[in-house]
Amino acid sequence: MSRFTHFPCSLILISAAACFGQTSDQQVEPKAGTWKTWAISSGKDYRVPAPPDAAATRGELAWVRNAVAEPNPYIADQVRFWSAGAPPYQWFEVITNRILSGLPITGFPHRVYTYVAMAMYDATVAAWESKYFYNRPRPGQLDPTLKTRLPTPRSPSYPSEHAATAAAAAAVLAYLFPTEAASFQSMAEEAGKSQLYAGLAFPTDYFAGMDLGKKVAQRVIEVAKADGSDAVFGGTVPTGKCMWVGSNPANVTAINWKPFLLTAPSEFRPPAPPACDSTQMVAEVGLVRDTPRGPAAFATNSRAMYWQSPEGLNFWHYVYENKWMFEDRLDQNPPRWARAYALLAISFFDTFIASQDGKYAYWYIRPSQLDTSIVPIFPVPNHPSYPSNHATFSSSRAEILAYLFPQRADFIRAVGKEAGDSRIWAGIHYPIDLVSGNQLGTSVARKFIAWANSDGSQ
Repeated sequence: MSRFTHFPCSLILISAAACFGQTSDQQVEPKAGTWKTWAISSGKDYRVPAPPDAAATRGELAWVRNAVAEPNPYIADQVRFWSAGAPPYQWFEVITNRILSGLPITGFPHRVYTYVAMAMYDATVAAWESKYFYNRPRPGQLDPTLKTRLPTPRSPSYPSEHAATAAAAAAVLAYLFPTEAASFQSMAEEAGKSQLYAGLAFPTDYFAGMDLGKKVAQRVIEVAKADGSDAVFGGTVPTGKCMWVGSNPANVTAINWKPFLLTAPSEFRPPAPPACDSTQMVAEVGLVRDTPRGPAAFATNSRAMYWQSPEGLNFWHYVYENKWMFEDRLDQNPPRWARAYALLAISFFDTFIASQDGKYAYWYIRPSQLDTSIVPIFPVPNHPSYPSNHATFSSSRAEILAYLFPQRADFIRAVGKEAGDSRIWAGIHYPIDLVSGNQLGTSVARKFIAWANSDGSQ
């Protein structure tokens, strides 16, 4: 890439030979290479070729010394940028910033997070398998006089985790946004090379990591192409006394998407809702109608608007996850960081499917359609009422975060509850929608937590 010094061609063509030993104090997740993966068969099956021998590595070390001494302030900025957090961090920020800036994000933003997270996690597991198989020391370990720009990570050097993560993320993003493929590739090269200029990796670590990330991404893209999300609705909207009224129902084809862990979209389907003219529903409609929404209800109005905002809809859970991973210093532990992203993103993929299955099993009427005196504070989403997406989604996300960060469980469950409650404050859901959604989201989350408890990371 033009913003970086080109590597000598000889470094690209170095033959693989004997590996080096790794000192005992460098033990960041030495077993992470055996963790269960989502798309690829295993980390071992994606093991990279052996690194160069000692003589060739000495030549690379000379290149690293020159790279670390490079005075270009732009390079220093890129080292700082791509070294913030663990390798996956800035790639999730790419997606989040697209949402905030109004750039194209596809019809299903959560699907973008899912496959990028999956690719980064599987690439990290595969990279860790190769790292501890070959145990190549970092440049600063071979040359203690090397003045690296950042502290040397406590993990083997080969292949580069930054390069593997970047190549995997960029390839998936290029699949989802093909007109921007060149830009994502440029970013990936920049991310991977940042660790060379930091003095933390050798050029062949970079090349091996890039190749590995691309191979993992190919498999993830195969999974994405077969998930059913490209289906087009060809059915009809049912009619009846208690049926939702509308056209072009949102997310309706998700009932046939392929989940990752659920045996079927209907595995945890809620029971049928009460008749809309039942005693229970007369009372619930009255509660929704009588919930204050005028100037005196500024507090609940504002929270309802937050939960309808881009952050409240799409990435509030990642805001908390990022914050807590930084606080817990998981930036020093790339496998744990990648695992947390993947578990939260992929569990939500199945949660999304399950919630739409419930909605389109019953096509239940919205409160403001049943009682036109109810005036929601923002436009009602274009799909049936039962169960509540927000309640389902927020309870699932909160349970996964409670599992990942148990010391914060009470707090995040309260946040999740508020997300569901906000839909009554807004006038777009009944209490039954929240109850069924909370149960559904929690059930899906627990299935993923059971998977996580046996993924080998314990």
